[in-house]
Amino acid sequence: MTTGPVPIGDAERVELAPGEVAADSRFANADLLPVPVSQRHWTTYNFAALWVGMAHNIPSWMLASGLVALGMDWKQAVLTIALANVVVLVPMMLTGHAGPKYGIPFPVLARAPFGVRGANLPALVRAGVACAWFGIQTWIGGTGIFVLLGKVFGGWAQAKEVAGQPWTLWLCFVLFWALELAIIYRGMEALRRFENWAAPFVIVGALALLVWIAGKAGGLGPLLDQPSKLGWGSDFWEVFFPSLMGMIAFWSTLSLNIPDFTRFGSGQRAQMVGQALGLPTTMTLFALLSVIVTSGSQAVYGAPVWDPVELVAHTDNVFGLLFALVTVLVATISVNIAANVVSPAYDLSHLAPRIIDFRTGALITGVVGVLIMPWKLTSTPELYIFTWLGLVGGLLGTVAGILIADYWIVRRTRLSLPDLYREGGAYWYRGGWNWKALAALAVGGTLAVGGSHSAAGQGPFPSDGLIPVLKPLADYGWAVGLASSLVLYVALMRAGRGARAPH
Repeated sequence: MTTGPVPIGDAERVELAPGEVAADSRFANADLLPVPVSQRHWTTYNFAALWVGMAHNIPSWMLASGLVALGMDWKQAVLTIALANVVVLVPMMLTGHAGPKYGIPFPVLARAPFGVRGANLPALVRAGVACAWFGIQTWIGGTGIFVLLGKVFGGWAQAKEVAGQPWTLWLCFVLFWALELAIIYRGMEALRRFENWAAPFVIVGALALLVWIAGKAGGLGPLLDQPSKLGWGSDFWEVFFPSLMGMIAFWSTLSLNIPDFTRFGSGQRAQMVGQALGLPTTMTLFALLSVIVTSGSQAVYGAPVWDPVELVAHTDNVFGLLFALVTVLVATISVNIAANVVSPAYDLSHLAPRIIDFRTGALITGVVGVLIMPWKLTSTPELYIFTWLGLVGGLLGTVAGILIADYWIVRRTRLSLPDLYREGGAYWYRGGWNWKALAALAVGGTLAVGGSHSAAGQGPFPSDGLIPVLKPLADYGWAVGLASSLVLYVALMRAGRGARAPH
């Protein structure tokens, strides 16, 4: 039997008793087993710092610029980002609840609805998305280093090209890639310490950029007064909803990943308050800051400079360039490791627990993140926001709907820890697979992304959608996937014996 719940004020915590899971189990290793209660000590500050460190990065800075490039003004862009992060905070808190209570990562939590073996399917979906994100962030970070070092040393951009890019850019990309993997190889406790000091450092760097550009501009410039190209009519709403889903998709991986971090939490209050303080406020303020800084760049240079690296590269101050270089390094590493290496490392370990541990999974993630050629995914705002983020959001929203339905509605937050690691237990279903979860995933995923479409010549999908009748749903992919899979899964589980929660 499991040890009894451990009361800790705002929640109870459960752990395995010695010997409950065999040491040679095919479905467990040291990284997948529950974190002992004595080691669940992340505080509210740790979670808030985690989000501050993840939100303050170059792609987050450029989210507002991508929306403005699509025709929004600064108010519409900031509103879209703020609303998206309030919306995505809800599933993060719901899926994050199992972390402090049971100490388990996402792929183990997914065993409850999908089956002990079936959980590999959503784990692979999430791992694929996170590997691609890792590649995107690493490419952006490597490019930033390339630009800034080029200003310090000169001549880097004119180096001999290899595969269409200067070899010096590839060098920066590879060195940055290696640095990230070196940090995560030291484990989760090293990540916690890194995020604790990275968060305030990046805030200082962003504020320094604001002070610098405001001093050069003699004010904040005219950008805040520029009107929207879309207005507030039908043209705006046609862009708003797919953009909202894209902004939600920006953190939709974390809406599944979050148990990977909350499993170290000291309690529910720590993870819920930390996330509420860290995510929506930070992302909204960061988006606003990016717009204000950009307005100053327009006053100084005659045109808005949306990329913070390109903006800093306008200075000839060596100290300023080096400070900016360190800030770019810290900001990008903090988000990329936490958001895009930790999770697929657990997922890949889940595929073959005896062969792949957390560190091996991290190395595999690094290799796959390069193979997907991230420089192509970020080539245009249409491809980045509508195609990549929209497709990702639809698929991950579907998985989130099933997790939330199973944990909160079907099982009422009650899980049998030993059965999550056991053949023939409550979560074995048929051969380790729960066909009801698979059906909900297939239907929800089809509804969410089946209507994916691209403007002529601007994306990989046909203009009338993959499944034309579903095209009207494509702009709401994340919400459609989450809602449809949640409703269908609950209906299927309540129609059979699976509705009874284990005690």
